Amino acid sequence: MLSRSGVREVSSMYERVPCLSHGLSVSVVFPALDEAQTIKTAISSVPVERLRQLGFSEIEIIVVDNNSADMTADRARESHATVVFERRRGYGRALRTGFAHARGDVIVVGDADCTYPFDQLEVLLTPILSGSADLVTGSRIRGRIMPRAMPFLHRYVGVPLLTFFVNLLFGLNVSDGHCGMRAITRRGLQAMRLTSDGMEFATELLIRAAQAGLRVAEVPIEYRARPEFSTSKLNSFRDGWRHLRLMIVEFGRALLLPQRPSHSPQPLPMSEAAALIEGEE
Repeated sequence: MLSRSGVREVSSMYERVPCLSHGLSVSVVFPALDEAQTIKTAISSVPVERLRQLGFSEIEIIVVDNNSADMTADRARESHATVVFERRRGYGRALRTGFAHARGDVIVVGDADCTYPFDQLEVLLTPILSGSADLVTGSRIRGRIMPRAMPFLHRYVGVPLLTFFVNLLFGLNVSDGHCGMRAITRRGLQAMRLTSDGMEFATELLIRAAQAGLRVAEVPIEYRARPEFSTSKLNSFRDGWRHLRLMIVEFGRALLLPQRPSHSPQPLPMSEAAALIEGEE
């Protein structure tokens, strides 16, 4: 179902995707800063066998070591992940470096601290594989937030407030503008020019998608408590301001320098998936 803003809402948290991905490849990118204690568990939670059953011909897992002071890179290699390094710290820097190395037709991102449900990855991929979305973002708000997973102020003030502004200013209709688990097609990614270095990258990805006319879908996901030995890299007030500042700058720029979407607001679905969809009918 499409909302009035063009954001497709997937109602079921456990909606299953048919096997429509033959010939496609997927890259899973983990930005990681001092996550030696969790990275192996995060990597092992990627449902490689299930993705193969769905027909993905190639599955790669990339860990972007963001200048860790611990054994994150070594632990990732032990789990047979591809490790790349981004010495300049920052969430956005790490993800942009990961995107530059990813080879997949679909790129999935998520934190390396075991808070996101990679074992339910097919739920995130459903709208892309059905050809109805270019970017899929998870929603912790519409999904299930486990005890101790999200601070009170983030859940009831910060996330709702900043999400309200990104919806208002850029014509979106998401319920969780800061979810760190997302999937995007390579063609969608190539339509955007991403420049943010910090946590505001999560907001920039939505803004660029709206500016490029990409189809955005949202699926409810489970958000899990961070392991006790893992520490958050988020600075609530500093990063909240960076999100807000980015929205103000981009909205002002759009008013002064209006631009047309870089491609059709309703691009064709990925060719391989589209052909299989037709074959299923």
